[in-house]
Amino acid sequence: MQDARNELEALICEHVAVAEPLFKANALAQWEAHTTGKPEAQEEAARLSAEVMRLYAQPEPFRRLAEFRRTPPDDPLLARQLERLYLRYLVGQRDPQVIDRLTQIEKEVRAEMVNYRPQVQGKPVSDNDILAILREEVDSGLRQEAWEASKEIGGRIADRVRELARLRNEGARRLGFPDYYHLSLAGQELDPDELFDLLDRLAERTEEPFRRAKGWLDRRLADRFGVAPEQLRPWHYSDPFFQQAPADSDLDLSPFLEGKDLEELARRTCEDIGMEVDDILARSDLYEREGKNQHAFCMDVDRKGDIRILANLRPIERWMVTLLHELGHAVYDKYIDRHLPWLLRRPAHTFTTEAVAILMGRQVRKAHWLREVLGLSDEEVDRLAGGLAQQERLNSLVFVRWALVMVHFERAFYADPDQDLDALWWDLKERFQLLTRPKGRRAPDWAAKYHVALAPVYYHNYILGELLASQLESLIDERFGGLVGSPEAGAFLIERVLSPGARLDWRALVEYATGRPLTPEPFAAWVSAWSPSTP
Repeated sequence: MQDARNELEALICEHVAVAEPLFKANALAQWEAHTTGKPEAQEEAARLSAEVMRLYAQPEPFRRLAEFRRTPPDDPLLARQLERLYLRYLVGQRDPQVIDRLTQIEKEVRAEMVNYRPQVQGKPVSDNDILAILREEVDSGLRQEAWEASKEIGGRIADRVRELARLRNEGARRLGFPDYYHLSLAGQELDPDELFDLLDRLAERTEEPFRRAKGWLDRRLADRFGVAPEQLRPWHYSDPFFQQAPADSDLDLSPFLEGKDLEELARRTCEDIGMEVDDILARSDLYEREGKNQHAFCMDVDRKGDIRILANLRPIERWMVTLLHELGHAVYDKYIDRHLPWLLRRPAHTFTTEAVAILMGRQVRKAHWLREVLGLSDEEVDRLAGGLAQQERLNSLVFVRWALVMVHFERAFYADPDQDLDALWWDLKERFQLLTRPKGRRAPDWAAKYHVALAPVYYHNYILGELLASQLESLIDERFGGLVGSPEAGAFLIERVLSPGARLDWRALVEYATGRPLTPEPFAAWVSAWSPSTP
């Protein structure tokens, strides 16, 4: 038994000696590609991504890990490293030719999404420009043009995205899985039946509140645009995918953020809960420019403290929320126990880091944040706080119904990438979002969503993150009276959620942090309390 333990420890040490410097080099190359958009940076990022894929495609380490897994070691830290490493190799088992083709297509698609700019009224526009039109413009024709422009990228990459799905499925079926969707869930320690049972309960619990909220929303939008509610189309909403609720102009915090330093507000927010982020902000790339990725993300470069954020900040509410969301990911990475082995210096699960990010983003609409961080007067806070609390509920409700579209679409997409995906996309948007598809619309709108191509089988983590964020928030509110303004709540998060890293699996971590398994009930109860008038 001791011999087997020594062999496993040696195998892990050999792996980390290769993986640690490779992961750092890959992270730095990805950062360069995302921040510059330069072809040579894209080439280097693609080359190192392929190296990472080849590392985990090796059959011999996978075979040995599978053998060790049949009789796991008694040492819980060693057993956990074994499980994490085995699952990474499981998902990575691919033919070398498939890896080359995958990385080439992903590089092409990523370059298109970073660099392509559609035109509106004859002028190139960025994602931020399109969002500004959908947020502010009242002319339905211009809104439609902007919305359609946001989907143009889908037509440019759809065939290649289908090919990515076929290639990903090849490796999964060779391992005995029905498709890549099932393989990817297995690699994330998620059971498909368990996951969709949870999602079905969530869909059922949110259907009535969403129908009620959307009816109210549609009546307001119909008044704004001078049409009947049944004449509303997807471009009448303020987001190209209707993944967030249109802002209420009476509740928009953007005017209060004009001239404000969003970095400083974010720093003070984290300081208020006992978390230091100056080092993270100093390494970050936070403002938009030509050639830079238009999205936002957080990157842990080396699992030793080099943590940075990419964003495209403007002094508006959306970017304030996004910056705090990404700092949620960042503080999770920062406060993981550095004494853990390298393989376990990661969040317990993707959705647990999403939960912390969501929890941080929610703070922007809370009374304490408005008063103590943003510096609004008591009168302004009293006027805004109740409505903002309802807006937060509405946003989460709208987002979760949109996310249900994504998870159901992806499951079907990998089951059959060659089916009529254009129709499937709108069937699901009608079912979960109650949207009316544009008459005669036949276009690969699904391919315009970044995650379908380049962050596959990820979106369920946003939903699970919303559920865990609500579960944590209800506990924090009860025990500490809220997050911002309570260093004790921050210390609780560090001790119970962040510090354990991947030492615990996600089920054990949720129980350790909240005292019960993951459930949709706190989230469903919170959003069901939505009302257009009550605080």
